[in-house]
Amino acid sequence: MPYLSIEKSQIYYEVHGEGAPVVLLHGVGGNHASWFYQIEAWSQRFRMIALDARGFGNSTDAEGKGRSAFTSDLEALLNHLGLDRVAIVAQSMGGGTAVDFTCKHPERVTALVLADTLVWLDPTEEMAEPFKKVQEATATLSQSERVLGSTFRTAEPALSELYLRIASFNQYTFKTLVGTQQRYRPVEVAQSGVPTCFVVGNEDVLFPPELMRKAWESVPGAEWVQLPRAGHSAYFEAPVVFNNEVGAWLDGRVARE
Repeated sequence: MPYLSIEKSQIYYEVHGEGAPVVLLHGVGGNHASWFYQIEAWSQRFRMIALDARGFGNSTDAEGKGRSAFTSDLEALLNHLGLDRVAIVAQSMGGGTAVDFTCKHPERVTALVLADTLVWLDPTEEMAEPFKKVQEATATLSQSERVLGSTFRTAEPALSELYLRIASFNQYTFKTLVGTQQRYRPVEVAQSGVPTCFVVGNEDVLFPPELMRKAWESVPGAEWVQLPRAGHSAYFEAPVVFNNEVGAWLDGRVARE
C-alpha cells in the first residue's frame, strides 16, 4: 500500500486510472474507502487520487496536528506524485482543505467541486445567524441522522450501516478532530478564478440547500447541482446521479489538461 512519510506520520493514498488527475477529499465520516462509487465510475477517464487525511483511514497523525496539516499534506502529496495541476472533489470536511489549497495555490487547481460543504466558510453577517441556527438544530442528532438523508436511511438500511462502519476506522470524529484551518468568504473562492461547482443533497441537514445556495450566489459563474432524495453524503446516497452530473462538469473543464 502506498504511503507518503511526513515527519513521523504516514499519509495513505491510492491512485486509480489514467487521464487528467482528480483528487478526492473525504469528510469527517469517511476516508478513501468512501469513494468507491466515484472511483469505479470515473477511473476510465480520469486519474483518481484518493487519500486519507491524517488521523483517518490508514493515515496516522503522530504529531497530533489534525486539520492544521491537511493542506500542507495535500501539497506534499501532489509534489510527491509530480502533479502540477489537479481537479479537486471535496465533501464536507474535505472542503476546508480544498478551498484553503485552492485560494493559496489557484494555479495548481483546474476545477473545484464543493459537495455538501461549508466547512471552509467564514460566514458573512447575512449568513452567520442562519448558519448558527442550523448548527444548534443539528447538535443532538445521531451520526446517521447527521450524515445521511431520511430517504436513504429508510430505503437502504444496510448501506447506511456500511457508511457508519467505514468511519469506524478513523482515529478522529467530528467531536475529537484537532487543529484549525483558515476560512474564506465566497468572494475569495471567486477571486481564485478556479471553475467551481457546488453540489448539495436536498435533504442535507448540516449544510442545507438554502445555505449552500447563498454561498454559490457569491461565486459568479459557478455551477449549481442539487440532488433529490439525498442528504449530507450525496456522493454515497445518490452515486449514479452524482457521478453523471459532476462527471460531465469535470469533463468540460479538465479533459484538455
